Amino acid sequence: MPIYEFRCTECGRRFEILCAMGESGGSLHCPKCGAGSPERVMSSFNATGTGGGKGTGSECATCSTHNCSSCGH
Repeated sequence: MPIYEFRCTECGRRFEILCAMGESGGSLHCPKCGAGSPERVMSSFNATGTGGGKGTGSECATCSTHNCSSCGH
């Protein structure tokens, strides 16, 4: 079952729900205000490479940001 992100059309709260594939939101309710039929929104995702998010060293050679807090180096 995928996790979908929804936005309440009444109060604007965004929330995530583990639900059946293709869920439109018609049967759901906002956890904050209780309004029905929230709209499904596009979610972003975060992916990490091997090592659980810490750079292995090879990434640093091609890094253009040189922001060591992003990879742990």
